[in-house]
Amino acid sequence: MLRMLDVYLHHDFVGHLVQDEGGQMLFSYAERWLENPCAQALSHSLPLRVEQFTQKECTGFFGGLLPEEDVRERIAKKLGISANNDFSMLERIGGECAGAITFMPEGQDLPARDDTYRELSQKDLADLLETLPRRPLLAGEEGVRLSLAGAQDKLAVKVSGDVISVPLNGAPSTHILKPDNPHYPGLVFNELFCINLARAAGLNAAKSEIRTAGGKDFLLVERYDRKDGRRLHQEDFCQALGIPTQKKYQEEGGPSLKQCFDLLRETSTLPVIDLRRLLDAVIFNYLIGNNDAHGKNFSLLCHDDGTIRFAPLYDVICTAGYEGLSNKMAMKIGGEYNSDLVGLQHFERLADETGNNKQLVKERVGELAAVLEEKLANMADKTPAAKPLSGIIQKRCKLNHPGR
Repeated sequence: MLRMLDVYLHHDFVGHLVQDEGGQMLFSYAERWLENPCAQALSHSLPLRVEQFTQKECTGFFGGLLPEEDVRERIAKKLGISANNDFSMLERIGGECAGAITFMPEGQDLPARDDTYRELSQKDLADLLETLPRRPLLAGEEGVRLSLAGAQDKLAVKVSGDVISVPLNGAPSTHILKPDNPHYPGLVFNELFCINLARAAGLNAAKSEIRTAGGKDFLLVERYDRKDGRRLHQEDFCQALGIPTQKKYQEEGGPSLKQCFDLLRETSTLPVIDLRRLLDAVIFNYLIGNNDAHGKNFSLLCHDDGTIRFAPLYDVICTAGYEGLSNKMAMKIGGEYNSDLVGLQHFERLADETGNNKQLVKERVGELAAVLEEKLANMADKTPAAKPLSGIIQKRCKLNHPGR
C-alpha cells in the first residue's frame, strides 16, 4: 500500500515523502514549491529538481533526523513499528525535528501556531529522568512528536528560567535535556567541561548547564537551531553529503575530513571564516581526546537571512577519559586513525589533503594547545567532577605545545 507524508519547511509545504508498495522511501518536491522564487532545498544532498529522489538518495537526510541504535529499538517497541522503517518512525515522531522540518499526514494542514507545553515540576523531572530510558523521547505520549538524532537518551524541552516544559503538538523546543549515563558515569559533567573549555578558548560552541532533579544530574544544551521561538533549518554533514547514519564513521563509508572541508567550501556563505572554525574544531577534538567526532557532530545552519554557516560545536566529549573506549578516531587525521599516534606531521598531511596552509595548521595546533593549557586549571576548579579530565587534556596539550 502506498503511504505518503507531507513535508513542511518552516510553515511551507515543500513536498511528499512516500513509501511505495515495495517499502521503498521516496521523496519529491511539490511543483508549487519548485515554482516559488524563494524556494530552498531541504538539503545539500537533495537539490531542487522535478525528478523524484530514490531511497538511496534520500535516506541520508530523512533517516538522519531519527534516533539511532538502542534508542531507536526501544522507541520502535513502544510504538509497535519496525525499527528499520524510517517512514513509519517519521510518521510517528516527526513533529519537532532538528532544523525546520515537520512531517504531517497526507492532506492534513500544518496546525496554526498554537504553542502548547506541559510544565514539569521537580518531581515530574525526577520521574522523567527515571523513566526516559524506558520511554525514549516520550514516544507514544499524547501530543508528543519529538525526534532527535543520536544514540544517547535525550529529550527536546523548553526552558524558561527555572521552568522546564515538554513541547506538545509540534511546539518548538529551546533546549536538549540529556540525563547522565549509567554506563559512563559523569558523562554530563564531561560534556559540560569540554563545551565550556571550547567556549573559554574562543570557539563557537553551544551554551550548556547542569541541573539536578531528585538527586539526578542532567545537562541542558541550548539549541542553536531555535531562536526566539522560531526554527532555523540545519543539517549535519552526513545528511548534507547524503550518507546514512549507519555509515557515519569514515572507516564504514562515512565522511572524511577532506569531504568535510570540501562541503564547507561549497556551501558556506563565508567559507574563509567557517573553514578556520572547522579546522579549530578538528584540532580541539584531537587535543581533548574526543575520538567520537564523526560526521553527524558537525552541521550547517541556515540563518534567517538565508546565509549558511558552520554551526556551533556540540556533542564534544573527552572519550579518552573512559577506560575501554577505543582511541581510534571517527575520522583520520593525515592518514592516521589512532589518536595516540597523531603528531604534527599528520596535521601537515591533513593540510595537504584539505587545501589548508601547512604552516598555518601547524601553528594553530600549537596555539590552541597553549590556550587550552592556560584555561584548564580554572576550569577544573569550577567543575570538580570533571577534574580528572583536566590531567588527560593537559598531557595531550603539552605534547603539542609550541616548540615541541
